[in-house]
Amino acid sequence: MRNAALFLRSLLFTLVMVIATVIWSFVCMLAAPLPYNKRYYITSRWNVFVIWCAKTICGIEYEFKGYENFPDGPAVVLAKHQSAWETIFLLANLPRPLVFVFKKEILYIPFFGWGIALLRMIPIDRKQGKNAFKQVVAHGKRRLKDGQWIIMFPEGTRIPVGQAGKYKSGGTRLAVETNTPVVPIALNSGECWPKNSFIKRPGKITVSVGKPISPEGQSADSMMEQVEQWIESEMRVISPHAYNAG
Repeated sequence: MRNAALFLRSLLFTLVMVIATVIWSFVCMLAAPLPYNKRYYITSRWNVFVIWCAKTICGIEYEFKGYENFPDGPAVVLAKHQSAWETIFLLANLPRPLVFVFKKEILYIPFFGWGIALLRMIPIDRKQGKNAFKQVVAHGKRRLKDGQWIIMFPEGTRIPVGQAGKYKSGGTRLAVETNTPVVPIALNSGECWPKNSFIKRPGKITVSVGKPISPEGQSADSMMEQVEQWIESEMRVISPHAYNAG
């Protein structure tokens, strides 16, 4: 019975999310002529609605830990990546508008990609190698100057609960080149919304925010070491059961 209930709740959630995505893509297009902050706000109401549905239908709640660590100024946010949940949640729940760095293929996704294309994100072509990073820096400088925050997932892809991917230094390279502090975020969304899983499980996701890490006197690699150390240590605090003792 429990498995059947989980399936039905997950099915209902998926159907509602798909319908909302189709409807909201047209709302976003209608909002395209508006000033950017209003356009961002309207677009992010989809995110708020989906997170509310995840809570109401699937029982996925959340809590912030260390929210006061967010700076009142420019920041590069580097977050743990376990699920699609954080890509939806973070955009609507951080103090400043976010600029995601993502592979350009996402823009080709019907309806969802259309809405994203209307925001000031940074799509990259990974085939361009070093040139792709130059684009990130050029766009990143402009976005940070406009008061937006850059967000990246240093592991590059969603990592299963209890595991760590290889942390890539692109985010800290951007931080060093723009002299911007990095804010690390640990989260355990994969416990409720696992990678590539249709079933969503009830529970509480913890989003833990670390203190800003200054780029002063640091290299991209030394900053990333601090980011990785903090995130992976904090993961053992918020999800101790997912890691082997010691």
